[in-house]
This record gives sequence, structure tokens and C-alpha cells, in this order.
Amino acid sequence: MTRATDKAAGIVLMGFDVDGVLTDGMLYFSSQGDEIKAFSSLDGHGLKMLQRAGVEVAIISGRSSRALELRAGNLGIKELHMGVTDKRAVLAGLATQRGIDLSQTGYMGDDVVDLPILRACGFSAAVADAHDEVLARVDYVAARGGGRGAAREVCDLILRAKGRWVAAMAEYLA
Repeated sequence: MTRATDKAAGIVLMGFDVDGVLTDGMLYFSSQGDEIKAFSSLDGHGLKMLQRAGVEVAIISGRSSRALELRAGNLGIKELHMGVTDKRAVLAGLATQRGIDLSQTGYMGDDVVDLPILRACGFSAAVADAHDEVLARVDYVAARGGGRGAAREVCDLILRAKGRWVAAMAEYLA
């Protein structure tokens, strides 16, 4: 096992950033000012598989959007935190509420604003196209970019590390 896999094995709660992680990071606005986001179905299914395997998923984002509310609801994600300025504090609060240590949490980010939370959690990951300072400081760098399956890659890594990959795939490979 690698260091990243060892750390991923202990994750009970995994958090994800949105812009640049669950999306490609581009901000699209209609002529009426509505924000439009594109999410990867690969990532979405990975988040659902992670939840079914007993790993709680949280979304902690610095921005707020109706599109994100709809996507989180579609995926059954209860811990949706938008407009957050201190992501680390939110993750620490979630850990405290669950009676777990921050070492049992993980987070996937892409930009320097994510560094405090990435450095505080037990398992940190980034998309391939993350900022260089983030890439240099995380446990795992996905081969894919934000909004293009990077989150799915991390979900699969966690499932394998926890020994839940075979069970997660059983219904599809039967």
C-alpha cells in the first residue's frame, strides 16, 4: 500500500470542494445572471458509491449556487455547506459532531484557499489541474482534472483502500 492508500483506508467522512473539483472550475452565467454548472456523472456515481459503502460525503464550498443545491440533493448528500470562508472549521465541526478525529476525515480541493483544510484532514487529494502549491502538499493527485472524473478516481481509491471495492462493484459485475 502507498502512503495515500494507507491514509484513505481510515476515512470516515470525505469532503469535496466544488468549483475546480466537482466542476471544471469555469463559472458560467446566463444573460439573466443565473449561474450554470456542469457536473460529471462519473463523479456523481462515485460519491453515491462512497456513501453506500458507509463513508459520509460532505460538500464544503466557498461559493453558493442553486445548481449545487440541486446536485447535492440528487446525490443524497446531506452535508452541504456553501458560502464558507473557513472550510477547515466546518470540517472540524463535522468531525466533532460525529465524535471522530480530523485524522478520520479527508478533503479534495484545487486551489490555495483549500490548503488549510487539506493540511488539517487525515487524507488530502487534489485534481490534476490544481494549483502548484496544492499539488505539492496533498497525499494524492488524481490523474484527471476537475469536473472530469477526478473525484470518482478518489472515491474509487478510498473504496479500494477500505477493502470495499469488490462489494461496491458486485452489482455491476454480476
